Amino acid sequence: MTSPTPPDEPTYADRTFRSPAGLAGGVLLLALIGWIGIDAAFRGEGRVPWLALAGLLTAVPLIVAFTLRPVVAANDRRIRIRNPFCTITLPWADVADVRAGYSSELFTRDGVKYQLWAVPVSLRQRKKAARQQSRQAVDDPYRRTSVTTDVRNSKARTAPADQAVADLRELAERAGDKPLDGGPTASVRWAYEVIVPCVVGAVLLVVLGSLG
Repeated sequence: MTSPTPPDEPTYADRTFRSPAGLAGGVLLLALIGWIGIDAAFRGEGRVPWLALAGLLTAVPLIVAFTLRPVVAANDRRIRIRNPFCTITLPWADVADVRAGYSSELFTRDGVKYQLWAVPVSLRQRKKAARQQSRQAVDDPYRRTSVTTDVRNSKARTAPADQAVADLRELAERAGDKPLDGGPTASVRWAYEVIVPCVVGAVLLVVLGSLG
């Protein structure tokens, strides 16, 4: 007699949040730096090729870290924040709030703050949204503007960061504040694949520069 097949474990699809402008800028910067660096490495004389290679080893990981790497992935169980130099994984039960002010930020119940690099805030769009709110407020006849806005108000979500933060808040509210049995645990992992090449490249630049 065959034993019954155990049911498949439920899958939780991630919703991802990234900056299209950051991705486009990163690709353009990589193309420009790559063209200049490779040209100097092949056509340069003396120590120039080595300086070019050391510069590429330093610059390329930094560009990738600040433009292509940042992403926020969230589902009904946890949120994963991939910032330039580290990746933070948190169950929703550990998350106290997600806000968008001068930058997009997540606050844990322990009072720790993490910046969401993948959800940049445009102050121009923020002030535009704040002006729209102030026009509707009867207690603000002078139409004062602010860098903060109520992302729970759907009419105020003219900035993409506000919409992303509102979506993350909805996921957090849906998950609740009770920890799940066997659920994800909080963790922080440093991006050594970015940090190590940058440090090595910077050391090589200093050494080559000191040789005169």
